[in-house]
Amino acid sequence: MRAVRSQDPPLTDDRQSGGVLGAEYRALSVGIVSVVLLIAFEATAVGTAMPVAARELHGVGLYAFAFSGYFTTSLFGMVLSGQWSDRRGPLAPLTCGIAAFAAGLVVAGTARGMWVFILGRAVQGLGGGLVIVALYVVVGRAYPGRLRPAIMAAFAAGWVVPSIVGPLASGAVTEHLGWRWVFLGIPVLVVLPLALALPQIRRRTAPDPTPTGNTGDTGNTRDTGTTRPPEPRRIRHALAISLGAGLLQYAAQDLRWLSLLPGVVGAALLVPAVLALLPRGTYRAVRGLPSVVLLRGVSAGAFISAESFVPLMLVTQRGLSPTLAGFSLAAGGLTWALGSWVQSRPRVEPYRERLMTFGMALVAAAIAAAPSVLLAGVPVWTVAVAWGFGCFGMGLVISSTSVLLLQLSPPREAGANSAALQISDALSNVVLLAAAGAAFAALGGGGAAAVTAAHTTGSAAHLHPVAFAAVFLPMAVVALFGTWVSRRLGER
Repeated sequence: MRAVRSQDPPLTDDRQSGGVLGAEYRALSVGIVSVVLLIAFEATAVGTAMPVAARELHGVGLYAFAFSGYFTTSLFGMVLSGQWSDRRGPLAPLTCGIAAFAAGLVVAGTARGMWVFILGRAVQGLGGGLVIVALYVVVGRAYPGRLRPAIMAAFAAGWVVPSIVGPLASGAVTEHLGWRWVFLGIPVLVVLPLALALPQIRRRTAPDPTPTGNTGDTGNTRDTGTTRPPEPRRIRHALAISLGAGLLQYAAQDLRWLSLLPGVVGAALLVPAVLALLPRGTYRAVRGLPSVVLLRGVSAGAFISAESFVPLMLVTQRGLSPTLAGFSLAAGGLTWALGSWVQSRPRVEPYRERLMTFGMALVAAAIAAAPSVLLAGVPVWTVAVAWGFGCFGMGLVISSTSVLLLQLSPPREAGANSAALQISDALSNVVLLAAAGAAFAALGGGGAAAVTAAHTTGSAAHLHPVAFAAVFLPMAVVALFGTWVSRRLGER
């Protein structure tokens, strides 16, 4: 870590910058945070427009593929962006990623059939994967170490307004203008952020001339995971991850015995590719970079898997309308941003790992407290309060994993390591969501007709409460495991 920190700009330059919104960094910061803001608006709005789009395109039976198509191509885009950024700098993958993201939106927004719509989502996913990793490399190369926590906090803050306003705005646009404008309105808005950010990115993020391996960290490559397969092999692994994830998602959507075949093939493709692309020792929680990557997956997977079932639990067990159930999570966007802001304060830097352990403890407590509303005597607002604390913990953890990853990554490997962090995040979501969904369905939570009726009438559907407990309690255990991993982030 010390060798990597020494490559930051001199302290005098850092002081003169005046922070991420100082004269030196203002255009770059506003530009890249605006890109995050627009992507966040699209991500939070698309869920509202998607059911209407599927119905009008006569493709309700293919509804899930509109999401899985985005996910599978984004995984490939993450690995490709990491390779591209490390060799040529992040400018080209960021520009191509935004172009692909916008093109996918246009294809989806003008589609006349469901398969064309799914194609647009797949192109959009490729662009999203390119963009997210390239942005991490921009932060690692363009900002000195002292400013990285602040720009990561700004990324988190960029999701606050979209998480609250996005679904409502999307609903209004869908109702009054049509669902297509939810997709077609975003590409035009990307021009201004690009005009601000691209010249700064071109100036500040030129490719590092240091040869691979000459980073001052060669004595510890085995434990930190810096030894990686050659580039052509990494691209093949990326294709295997994308195809394997797609097959697993297909199998999870069709619970017949026949679906075991694509599920087994998907796992056979996915597992070795993931092990090759993540830092060596990730699943053994080796100290340093492997544990940082593992913690990202554990925290994101446990929290998102649990959060996905909160609105359904409130609608079916307590009789809330879907709108009220969604609003119960709205405050979480604010507390998440607050947690990310706290970790960005210079005073907490010496205590970052303790803060992350505290954050994971909050996440575990929130997930464990959520199913308490299955008891009639527990107020419904208990979930909103618990989830607010859990989101605060996630703000502490998620932004800190990004900061630590850049601190532990030599410049020539920032792209590959950022891709590994995003792969861990995305795959953990898929695996834990699939496990939670299987447990939920097996214990009586698969009453699709009852759930549909509850969404329509706002009445309780009386699904078995044990099905919800089988989701939340195991995810709380996973989050508790994350508290242990959070104590292995520093290298010896």
